[in-house]
Amino acid sequence: MKIVIANGTHEADFIIKKFKKEKHQMIVINNDKDFGSYISSSNRIPVIFGDPTKAYVLEDANTFNADVFIALSTNDIDNYVACMTAKKLFNIPRVVSIVRNPKRVDLFKTLGIDSVICSTYLLGESITSESIIEDFIKTISIENEKIVIVELIIDSECLLVNQKIRDASIPHFLNISCIYRDPEVIIANGDTVILPDDKLVIVTTPEHHQESIDFIQRKEMPNGS
Repeated sequence: MKIVIANGTHEADFIIKKFKKEKHQMIVINNDKDFGSYISSSNRIPVIFGDPTKAYVLEDANTFNADVFIALSTNDIDNYVACMTAKKLFNIPRVVSIVRNPKRVDLFKTLGIDSVICSTYLLGESITSESIIEDFIKTISIENEKIVIVELIIDSECLLVNQKIRDASIPHFLNISCIYRDPEVIIANGDTVILPDDKLVIVTTPEHHQESIDFIQRKEMPNGS
């Protein structure tokens, strides 16, 4: 399968690692040269630097007739424009966009985006479910694969407290999607600092969900570290 991944930071890195294991052909476009360089060196894959909302960038990247286009920018409108450019001009049949504003989920679907993913929307669902389980786990299906979304509260003694996400040695199978810090919902990036009582929404795979929980909740370094 030919997959285009447009922009994004740690979520892009997570997706690239997963698709690389599955031997998919990937075209990676990123307008952040620093993080694009990190993605390139971390995954040993070429990254095209440019704005994926521009048709000439998608043309230079040879995105014609790709199978899937995934837009991961923090700007919802940029994601919409990039997806529709890919769909209308480059014959990409399935376009996927993340959005920060949950009110845009239904709108983007109505306007032609095939799949719209919003961490805030999923977080809202988990809160309104009134779950009293500390480790709230919800599985959603994307095509024939499954991902696990886990909600965890950060204890003041956790090793992650007061660390930037980029410095926390997050394993490749785990992505911090957003943080609920009452009354705000924060879309996490590499510079986001994790604080006590933060409620983290993490994305992982079913086979790694317990390992991910253990990593987030660890309170002391393993022996020999």
